[in-house]
Amino acid sequence: MNTRTTEERRHEIVRVARATGSVDVTALAAELGVAKETVRRDLRALEDHGLVRRTHGGAYPVESAGFETTLAFRATSHVPEKRRIASAAAELLGDAETVFIDEGFTPQLIAEALPRDRPLTVVTASLPVAGALAEAGDTSVLLLGGRVRSGTLATVDHWTTKMLAGFVVDLAYIGANGISREHGLTTPDPAVSEVKAQAVRAARRTVFAGAHTKFGAVSFCRFAEVGTLEAIVTSTLLPTAEAHRYSLLGPQVIRV
Repeated sequence: MNTRTTEERRHEIVRVARATGSVDVTALAAELGVAKETVRRDLRALEDHGLVRRTHGGAYPVESAGFETTLAFRATSHVPEKRRIASAAAELLGDAETVFIDEGFTPQLIAEALPRDRPLTVVTASLPVAGALAEAGDTSVLLLGGRVRSGTLATVDHWTTKMLAGFVVDLAYIGANGISREHGLTTPDPAVSEVKAQAVRAARRTVFAGAHTKFGAVSFCRFAEVGTLEAIVTSTLLPTAEAHRYSLLGPQVIRV
């Protein structure tokens, strides 16, 4: 007999979603000993509270002030989609000579996809990005100093933003934990938000690159509006109609 309260059951659903990256209605119903419709009702309530996003047959956790996935976790989810997105984003380089590359797995893939046969100066707060480009012949890497966050291996705080404030870059490749038409680009940590906001201010052009799961998700700290972006690069898993709604705010939306 199921003796859990509704609150306990929903807490458990969030815990499982955060631990595994997603939940399935059928599996949850069996595990919790309740009807599928009960689980669907729970997921609707959790979505209303901004804790999960529902998908066909399940849900995945939304990153928030209290929960953020690690770089290691991101490197295992939606990888083929992120590689396609990174490749398309790298093609937007144009004649840029100075580039900011954000922290995160998709920006790391963008760094690896950039051309190696021309001079390029890359500014980044990400240790993995700096490492990926350090031995690229014509690429000069400027790593922003500061406190290193363990989950993402990127620098933050006033040292980072002060150094970044001294630059004007041709193009910034930005990631986010969520992007929505109403709330713009968001991330859970205020220190990370400061770095991202400064990067957007420092750039002549800004490109957001992210998987379809980022869209409609809202996190704690807003750092940019959708209208400040030149382009959004995502996959065809973002519906055409939704992509069109984002394009009406200003950016070109590229789906690959």
